[in-house]
Amino acid sequence: MNYEVLAQKVLDGYQLTDTEAFAILKSPDEDLLPLLHSAYKIRNHYYGNKVKLNMIINTKSGLCPENCGYCSQSIISKAPIEKYAMMKQDEIVAGAERAASLNVGTYCIVASGRGPVNREIDIVVDSVKAIKEKHNDMTICACLGILKPEQAQKLKEAGVDRYNHNINTSANHHENITTSHTYDDRVRTVELAKEAGISPCSGVIVGMRETQQDVIAMARSLHALDADSIPVNFLNAVDGTPLEGTHDLNPRYCLKVLCLFRFINPTKEIRVSGGREVNLGTLQPLSLYPANSIFLGDYLTTEGQAGEKDRQMLEDLGFEVDLEPLQRELKVN
Repeated sequence: MNYEVLAQKVLDGYQLTDTEAFAILKSPDEDLLPLLHSAYKIRNHYYGNKVKLNMIINTKSGLCPENCGYCSQSIISKAPIEKYAMMKQDEIVAGAERAASLNVGTYCIVASGRGPVNREIDIVVDSVKAIKEKHNDMTICACLGILKPEQAQKLKEAGVDRYNHNINTSANHHENITTSHTYDDRVRTVELAKEAGISPCSGVIVGMRETQQDVIAMARSLHALDADSIPVNFLNAVDGTPLEGTHDLNPRYCLKVLCLFRFINPTKEIRVSGGREVNLGTLQPLSLYPANSIFLGDYLTTEGQAGEKDRQMLEDLGFEVDLEPLQRELKVN
């Protein structure tokens, strides 16, 4: 396959066939550099050499009634994680101050659970208002689980720019990962955020014993959902979860997955996310040829790479930090 010709066709509005999508995932390792170069052609067309920085604050840890097989915070997990109820406003605002000091463009307020109760929504609303008073140009993303329409509207009115609710896997594979909510529940929450005027963020976790057809279906589903931001996580199988001991990935396959997501979702923010350190290892810098966004710092219950290493990685690549990420994405899309 001539990946560069395919990339140009994508830039001209072409959608990959399943045969072409499979060819990317199954491509021989000796084709990896030409594939990355072609994915970068698409990425560079829309985002240049800019990289968006994101930072998470885990405002509520554990205590979740859902049975997601990958998650250390679920009710069925035996992982020894820290558990605590919703943080106070001053703690959430302090996290935003730290993000601002590091030139992080997007601050992600995350809470475990099926969905927020109104008291938790009120804490987030008050926190976002306080953050926006001082850092109006900071993109605020909330990730609080399944929303009700009135909750989505409150978040929008408070100044929440983006709402994350990952589809995580394909519709076909979903019941193998969790049965306490449906795939459609997740899609409805993304649509609800869109209806409220909030930019939708939805992504996946690769490496949960899915097939390559499932991976292609995930990329196509996110295209159909028109998610502005797509975090691509790679399973970091935590001991004590049902997926403990699952190690189906290698760095080269992870890069091919990122390329596939760029080819199918050319204009979108593709964020290489949780598990990149474990699964990409020394090939992490190559992930930013198809992707244009990363998390800085730790994730929810697992550690990330030291921020100094991430910044050195960007400098060595010759990439720049994108200081106006949301405005840039919405203009692109």
